[in-house]
Amino acid sequence: MIFRTMLHAFLSRFGARLDHWDVARTRFRVLPTDLDILKHMNNGVYLSIADIGRFDLLRRNGVWGIFEQRGWYPVVASETISFRKSLELWQSFVVESRILGFDEKAVYVEQRFTVDGEIYTQAFIRGRFLKRSGGVVSIEELLEAVGPAPTDFTIPEWLLEWGADAALPSTRAEAPSVWAD
Repeated sequence: MIFRTMLHAFLSRFGARLDHWDVARTRFRVLPTDLDILKHMNNGVYLSIADIGRFDLLRRNGVWGIFEQRGWYPVVASETISFRKSLELWQSFVVESRILGFDEKAVYVEQRFTVDGEIYTQAFIRGRFLKRSGGVVSIEELLEAVGPAPTDFTIPEWLLEWGADAALPSTRAEAPSVWAD
């Protein structure tokens, strides 16, 4: 996956420039190393490729450069993915990535794995931004750096509820692993 990431880091330098809130379309092909024992793309590979799609989005919309200047970096807080059709060996596909909006703590991104415009897989990512110097980038700091969000942003209510329900305790709170009998 590191070679694919490096390739797309290089390619994103030449891709079409995007507005911060545009949809990025990143092209891929299913490789032999992406397959599971059933000979279709492994479910874990989708999440790794989604990472590359988000990286491409942030590079081409200029946000990555802003983050580098400020010493910020993105992390995934939670993600959910639904599968509709399998991707097969050598099949080409496009990952469409867009920022949906944010709540008081995180940014929500939708990503679609498409073939000829048809959705095969859909993922939603709830991400945070951290400071290399320590601490979390607030949504206010983020918007100050990248500019205001469009007023027509709408995050589905179910996604906001999922974000809250799926969240683990903060890193400063206890989180013991206790299984119910």
